[in-house]
Amino acid sequence: MATCRILGLDIAVLTRDVAAQVLAQRIHERNPVRVAFVNANLANLAYRDAPLRKSLQDFLLLNDGAGLNLARRVLHGGAFPDNLNGTDFTPYFLDRCREPLNVFMLGAAAPVVARAAQVFVERWPHHRLVGRRHGYFTDDDNRVFEAIRQAAPDLVLVAMGNGLQERVVARLVPEIAPSAWGVGGLFDFLSGNVPRAPSWMRRRGLEWTYRLWQEPRRLGPRYFLGNPAFVVRVLRERISPTDR
Repeated sequence: MATCRILGLDIAVLTRDVAAQVLAQRIHERNPVRVAFVNANLANLAYRDAPLRKSLQDFLLLNDGAGLNLARRVLHGGAFPDNLNGTDFTPYFLDRCREPLNVFMLGAAAPVVARAAQVFVERWPHHRLVGRRHGYFTDDDNRVFEAIRQAAPDLVLVAMGNGLQERVVARLVPEIAPSAWGVGGLFDFLSGNVPRAPSWMRRRGLEWTYRLWQEPRRLGPRYFLGNPAFVVRVLRERISPTDR
C-alpha cells in the first residue's frame, strides 16, 4: 500500500473505492485494523504528542481535508486521489459493504448517539446495530469496554474528537473488536444536531468555513491558530526533512 509521510505520519494514498475495498476485506478476514482520518488538527496533536504519534503507527491513516492535500502537494508534489474524511467516507463504506456487519456506535452525547442510531438502522438495514453508548465516560471505566466486548461488533465507530478517540480505538483493537474507526463529528451530522455544509462547499474543500461559522468559539482556535501552525510545520519539513 502506497503511503506518504506528513509530519511523521504515514498517510495511505488510496482512492475512495480502493480504501473501501481494503477495509471490507480486512474486516471480512478478521484482520485487525484501526482507522484514523488525519486532518490538520490531528496532525498537529500528533506532532506535539510523541505517544500519540507512536500509537498512530499501528493505524491505517486516511487523509482528511484540504490541509492534508496541501501538505502532500508541498512535500510530495501531488494531491491525494480523494478526500477521505470520516464524515463522508464512513457512510460511503457502509453503503458499499454488502457483507452484513455488526456495528457499535460509541461517542457524542446520549441524545445525539440515540438519534444517530435511529438513522443508522433506517439507512443501513443490511447492517446490524449491536449497541450504542455516549462518549462521556472515564478512560478507566471498564464497564463500557466490557459491554462492547459482549456485543461482539465487527466495527466500532468512535466519535469523540481528535486525540481521545484515537486512544480509545487503540484500546479497542484487537483485544475487544477487530476494527474501530475514529469518526469525529459523524454522529452529530447523522442525527441532524449539526447541519452539513452545502455540497458545493464540500466539493471545493470549504466545509471548514461553514463549520467555523456554526461554531466559532470552539473551532476558531483550531482554524485560526492550528491551521497556520500546520502550514508552518509543513514548510519546515519541506525545507529540512526530519524522521519524526
